[in-house]
Amino acid sequence: MTLPPKLAQLLEERRAAILLAGGADKLEQRHKKGQLGARERLDTLFQQGTFQEFGAHVTHDAHAFGMEGKTLPSDGVVTGTGFVDGQHVAAFSQDFTVCAGTLGKAHANKIVRLMNFALAQGIPLVAFKDSGGARIQEGVEALSGYGEVFYANVLLSGVVPQIAAVLGPCAGGAAYSPALMDFIVMTRRNAQMFITGPEVIKAVTGHETTMDEVGGAEMHAAVSGNVHFLAEDDAHAIAIIRSLLSYLPANNTEDPPHRLDPGLDLSHDDAIDALIPDQANEPLDMPAVIRRIVDDGELLEVHASFARNIIVGLARIGGVVVGIVANQPQVMAGALDINASDKASRFIRFCNAFNIPLVTFVDVPGFLPGVEQERGAIIRHGAKLLFAYASCTVPKITLVLRKAYGGSYLAMCSQEMGADMVFAWPTAEIAVMGADAAVKLLYRREIEQAEDRAEKAAEYAAAYRAEFASPYASAARGYITDVIQPAETRAALRLALRKTLAKRERRPAKKHGNIPL
Repeated sequence: MTLPPKLAQLLEERRAAILLAGGADKLEQRHKKGQLGARERLDTLFQQGTFQEFGAHVTHDAHAFGMEGKTLPSDGVVTGTGFVDGQHVAAFSQDFTVCAGTLGKAHANKIVRLMNFALAQGIPLVAFKDSGGARIQEGVEALSGYGEVFYANVLLSGVVPQIAAVLGPCAGGAAYSPALMDFIVMTRRNAQMFITGPEVIKAVTGHETTMDEVGGAEMHAAVSGNVHFLAEDDAHAIAIIRSLLSYLPANNTEDPPHRLDPGLDLSHDDAIDALIPDQANEPLDMPAVIRRIVDDGELLEVHASFARNIIVGLARIGGVVVGIVANQPQVMAGALDINASDKASRFIRFCNAFNIPLVTFVDVPGFLPGVEQERGAIIRHGAKLLFAYASCTVPKITLVLRKAYGGSYLAMCSQEMGADMVFAWPTAEIAVMGADAAVKLLYRREIEQAEDRAEKAAEYAAAYRAEFASPYASAARGYITDVIQPAETRAALRLALRKTLAKRERRPAKKHGNIPL
């Protein structure tokens, strides 16, 4: 049967109107600002020809206040699924050219239906956020729509990966949806995310501020910690999303996309020795060490600008997808503080939810001391890190490179916190505290009575390191799996990961633990 010409023409006219969205002029304005259109973002994300749209003909309630006679193509949001490097992915893209991308009930319904589809199919969700917020004309209907989106975000959490790209305004309650997702990518220019903007803050508090200070991408990446990845523009943001997806499973019942080569390279890497400082008080270049160990030197660092005293990210070691957690001795000597604890804990819990093994690199002098940290609840925040590691059932491999003192030794996934294997370099020191501090407490009187106090203190410190703090002392008591040469590290981690991939761990039956939020 041939479709009647009038019906065929009507279909094409409707499709043309939908594709035109807010009009060529508005799209051109966005191009001048360096932004892509809503559909262009999806076209860039997905493999050519694989996008199938859901609800293209859906539109708003024409009886809403002041909306009679208005046309809102696709109700300001494009939803559907496609393939990203062969992986099935659901995505929606808010269209700022249509009623400023504002969310009404039909707009929200489209998003929630797509999220439910992603849940049923077990596929990742990508959200391009570019919206003026709730559609005022729809009143409580818009608020109801946001509530349904938030509920769906929580329903999907821990079941399928959720990635938000904030590429335009994301204001008021709208900001809570990306905050409920696993990762946020945000562009340096054109994007803002805030609950109350500068004008409201000034009206309520009298304080004058700027959009960059309260809603800018760099602030959220470095200060608030809301943003995980900074992008230069839309295309860069989408490239980051594609890279992120390449490490993730489709859902929590699948393994990550490991690339297990039967011919596992277990050769030594003598070049790593050059990265170890000659002096114990000289900070180790942890990023350089990590890149010597991971495949092709590739680490997708997460939260790179926030809490820089700890490093988290995704990589492969011997083809196995891993989550990396590492102290950064070049920032705050690698000490753990409130923000570092939060940053690492959230990342660890994400990896555990999606079956990603964890490799922890330890060079930590302790928790950061200070009145501000204590009053800011470092006890509660530090406990999050202990809780995250202890509740984690994926393979956990730990390497102690140098310092591991006190509670921070435990907080960085020691054997007692569930590490399956713990390796240490000969340069490692594992103790309640550093040798210098320990001897001041233990041998204070003897040092004070000595003729050369400095020489006596150094003598006691050396003895303390050898007898109590050396990795061999820990290994002798069974707390360390093995003491290895730095050159053996890559091979040791590759083998350990391959041997623990089949790990299964039983836990007590319970609804969930009560993490110290």
